Amino acid sequence: MSRRAGGASGPSVVAVGGGHGLARSLGAIRRYAGEITGIVSVADDGGSSGRLRDALGIAAPGDLRRCIGALVPVPTPLSRSLEHRFGGGELEGHAFGNLLIAALAATTGDFVSAVEEACRILGTVGSIVPATTGPVVLRAEAAGAELEGQVRIMATAGVSRISLVPPDAVAPAAAVAAIRRADQVVLGPGSLFTSVLAACAPRGITEALAEASGRLVYVCNLREQVPETAGFDVAAHVAALAAHGITPDVVLADTTAIALGDVPGPARVVLVPLGLPATELGHDESLLAEALTALLAPASPG
Repeated sequence: MSRRAGGASGPSVVAVGGGHGLARSLGAIRRYAGEITGIVSVADDGGSSGRLRDALGIAAPGDLRRCIGALVPVPTPLSRSLEHRFGGGELEGHAFGNLLIAALAATTGDFVSAVEEACRILGTVGSIVPATTGPVVLRAEAAGAELEGQVRIMATAGVSRISLVPPDAVAPAAAVAAIRRADQVVLGPGSLFTSVLAACAPRGITEALAEASGRLVYVCNLREQVPETAGFDVAAHVAALAAHGITPDVVLADTTAIALGDVPGPARVVLVPLGLPATELGHDESLLAEALTALLAPASPG
C-alpha cells in the first residue's frame, strides 16, 4: 500500500524504471505528489545485486535500494548506511541496503513484503514495489542475435527488443493497482532498454499502462548512452517504447545534448530545460518537478 507523502494531499503519481534515473524522478515527484509509488526493475545481474540474486535466488535488490533511499524524508545514519559498501572479507563489494533487503526477504518469506518492510523501517514518504515477484534474467535481440544479462546488454549496440526469462514473469498486484489508480505515471529517465523497458516487461505492467486513466509521461534521457542507445535521438526513444506496446501521452525532453528527431504521434512533446549544470550529470530534480507538475494541469484548448 502506498504511503502518503508526509501526509500531504496531492496527486497520486507512479514512477516506473530503474537505477539512478528512477531515483532522480522519485526525488522530483516527492516535491509535489500526495501518494507515490516507484515500480523498479529487478533485472540487474552485476555487482552486489547479481551476487545475491545468484546465491539466494532473490530478485536483484540494488535498484530498489537506491529508490528507497530517494524517498527517505530526512537522512538518518540508517538511511545513509544503505549505500555503504563493505571493503573487505566475504562481504567485499556488497551494499548494506542490498543485504538488508535480502535478510528481510529471508525472514518474511516474500520479496515484495521485504521491500515494503524496508520502506516501513526507513519511514519513506512513498512505496517502492519490485517490478517482478521473483528473480528474472533480461533478454535482448540485437543485430539478429539473442543475448542475456543486463550487464551484457548494456554493453551492446543495436538492441531492438527486450524480454524477460522466465517469459511469464508477473508484476506484483500492488504495482498494477498503483498504475491503474494514478493521476500521473512517469517513465524514466534511465537506461532505455535495461532499466525503463526492463521495468515494463513483466506481465501486467504494459497492459496497465495502456489502460491507465492518468497521463503517461516519458522523461527522455539527456544524452545518448553509449553503446546501449548510441545514435538515438528523442524520436528513437519513443519508437522503441512503441515497439514494446507503450505509447506515452507526453514526452518531456531537454534537447541541449540530444537531437529531437521526428517524434511519432500521438505523443505531445514538451521541450524544457531539465539538466543539471554542465559540471554535473543527470536531471535536475527541481526542474523536473516543475515540468511534471505543469503537466497535471488540464491542457489549454487549441
